[in-house]
Amino acid sequence: MFTSSVFLIPNGTFFVELAVVLVILYLAAKKILPPLNKALEERQEKIRASLAAADDAKAAAQAAGDERQVLLNDARNQARDIVAGAQATADQIKADQGEKGQAEYDRRVAAATAEVGSIRQRAIDEASARIGEVVFELVSKIVGREVDQSAHQDLVREAVEALKGHGSQGAGR
Repeated sequence: MFTSSVFLIPNGTFFVELAVVLVILYLAAKKILPPLNKALEERQEKIRASLAAADDAKAAAQAAGDERQVLLNDARNQARDIVAGAQATADQIKADQGEKGQAEYDRRVAAATAEVGSIRQRAIDEASARIGEVVFELVSKIVGREVDQSAHQDLVREAVEALKGHGSQGAGR
């Protein structure tokens, strides 16, 4: 009796229980574990694919960021070129307008100088025509008698020529 009460000594139920556990382990290994392993492998593959896609997306985002930076720099350079071109155009227009203004000024000064010369010449011509009459009248009054106008006409012409010569010297000043 003593041997039947010791639980460490195997008896018949132990072998039956051992056989049942081995059958369960065998069935679990053949029927339950393969679908679980397959599901785990599929999940691992999905995770690997997701990680690879994330790496690809990260690389694409980095490339897009680099491309965006290049485009932004190009746009900035183009903007600088446009501003520089506009400034150069404005400077050219300003210089052209300055040249046109100077040319217009020179033209007006030349026209005014010519007009002044013309007016001066008319004034001299009018004065010379009038001076002959005035001198003749003065001489007649001073002498108190009739003076031969044709005789003194030569003197008047000489005086007019002297005025004209003096006037052209004054115009050259």
